[in-house]
Amino acid sequence: MHQELSPVWVPSIEQIQATNIAALMQDLKIHTYADLHSWSIRDRAAFWDVMIQRLGIRFQEPYTQIVDLSQGVEFPQWFVNARLNIVESCFQVGEDKTAIVFQSEGGSLHTWTYKQLQSLTNRVANSLVELGFQPGDAIAIAMPMTAESVAIYLGIIKAGCVVVSIADSFAAVEIATRLHIANTKAIFTQDFICRGGKQLPLYSKVIEAKAPKAIVLSQRPASTVELRSYDLTWSNFLSPNEIFDAVPMSPTAHINILFSSGTTGEPKAIPWTQTTPIKCAVDGHLHQDIHPSDVVAWSTNLGWMMGPWLIFASLMNRATIALYDGAPTTREYGQFIQAAQVTILGVVPSLVRVWKTTNCMQGLNWSAIKAFSSTGECSNSQDMQYLMSLASNKPVIEYCGGTEIGGAYITGTLVQPCIPATFTTPALGLDFTILDADGHSADEGEAFIIPPSIGLSTELLNKDHHQIYFADGLDQSSLRRHGDYLKRLPNGYYQMGGRADDTMNLGGIKISSAEIEQVLNMVVGIRETAAISTPYHSQGIVSSEGGPSQLVVYAVVEPNLQKTQAELKAVLQTAIAQRLNPLFKICDLVIVDALPRTSSNKVMRRVLRDQFNTIHSKRCTAWNLQNA
Repeated sequence: MHQELSPVWVPSIEQIQATNIAALMQDLKIHTYADLHSWSIRDRAAFWDVMIQRLGIRFQEPYTQIVDLSQGVEFPQWFVNARLNIVESCFQVGEDKTAIVFQSEGGSLHTWTYKQLQSLTNRVANSLVELGFQPGDAIAIAMPMTAESVAIYLGIIKAGCVVVSIADSFAAVEIATRLHIANTKAIFTQDFICRGGKQLPLYSKVIEAKAPKAIVLSQRPASTVELRSYDLTWSNFLSPNEIFDAVPMSPTAHINILFSSGTTGEPKAIPWTQTTPIKCAVDGHLHQDIHPSDVVAWSTNLGWMMGPWLIFASLMNRATIALYDGAPTTREYGQFIQAAQVTILGVVPSLVRVWKTTNCMQGLNWSAIKAFSSTGECSNSQDMQYLMSLASNKPVIEYCGGTEIGGAYITGTLVQPCIPATFTTPALGLDFTILDADGHSADEGEAFIIPPSIGLSTELLNKDHHQIYFADGLDQSSLRRHGDYLKRLPNGYYQMGGRADDTMNLGGIKISSAEIEQVLNMVVGIRETAAISTPYHSQGIVSSEGGPSQLVVYAVVEPNLQKTQAELKAVLQTAIAQRLNPLFKICDLVIVDALPRTSSNKVMRRVLRDQFNTIHSKRCTAWNLQNA
């Protein structure tokens, strides 16, 4: 096996036996992981029934059937005739157990018990009812991931209302778009956000977005922010009543409207239902191996699916959430991970790259960590091995899915060896296939999910769900398009190649942007890169007859890099020639201060492609005029 594809962590028998997966296999009298996954997709109703019992999901009215497929796998009906409020399944542990450990930038460590979290959740729900909000009303949250925002999130759902997730980093126009799409009736927000000692305005953006009634929390007791006449302070909003009976809802009732990245045009509005959190909790239970003794941290936000995922995966597994309200790129964040005794730490690869570049986490005691989990973008092996070294070689669970899945379709486990930057398995209860450009089964190509599964969306608020996910000529086989570019390795593991629409054809050979970036990001002096393809030649000329795509690399470099652009281009070209293919030629190298990213940290290659093509189209026009 190639050195880079050799395991760098192999679980011991004792480690395997301690996992939730091993306990499940023992209960089911299944002897291998492969057999467990096979059973979970062969008898999906039985799998989800077993997990419902294992997690103790609470129903106010029981289901008469796990799943009804009479409308086809595109529209499964889960938990027929049941009534539930999923928030009740978040509070099934002793009241004195720690629910949240949290810290604000520059502050000290605090904890809330499950009783404290439930009390504030109930006060929020009572307050909403007292203000006249009805089940089904959409109520937005535009706040950092704080202990209060968790209680607000759960309180809205407990009252039968629907959370509208808005990232606190969004500009006013983006906030306004999401408020409008979801027909939002109210919004929770803060006066400002503290980052690096600076106050970043938040409430003023909400006003600019012409938001409806706002409930405004203050970062400091002596805040002097002047509210609109119909807005409320947090203290004036909160009911003193700490008892609330959860509103029972249909399994298909919406609990949360989340949004796709929206890199071009209007973002997709993706509803989560009362059943979606079960997918979060099951993934957390089996793949991240969350136990009641665990402390789970993920640098995230309620505007990105991993925020709600963190809440449900942690609380429904009776564990503790660790929240840091500040920049995760600082040593203080690492000290928080140490002090909170975090056992499962979620990351995005670009964050790890910053830690590696700045060396800010060196020397910290992360011995409590039993596993990392990485999501959001493609990893590279070197960065993931560096991450593992921060906690004495603990494994990384690669975790890839999406908002419209409620979790992952491909992931890892703690019962299989860890090879950095690779995936080991389809998620339990799910399966997928890889198809080439001709629609044939292949070891490399686009991933298609094989439905049904709890968590998979069945509708969009503002788009045609069938058109986006199923209307691709593959209806006959009921495959659901996901759009990732996957490669199945000889050892049965998988590598992610980014989005299928980020693949390029260089000299007749298909390759993904992510594969090129993984090689370039290992070059000394490079912080990160984005690879795009364009029809333009380096002289700004595009052939009217088309021709092969040209490779353009955008690069963020170290500030002290002592190389000219031409020298750096030559070094990058050598790396590509040695590690990928000498036929792949870099047409253009563009040095930038930062890469454009979505709120969920994905690189917006389309933006770079559009920028490049616009510039070079003008250059082409100028060349044509000169040579007319």
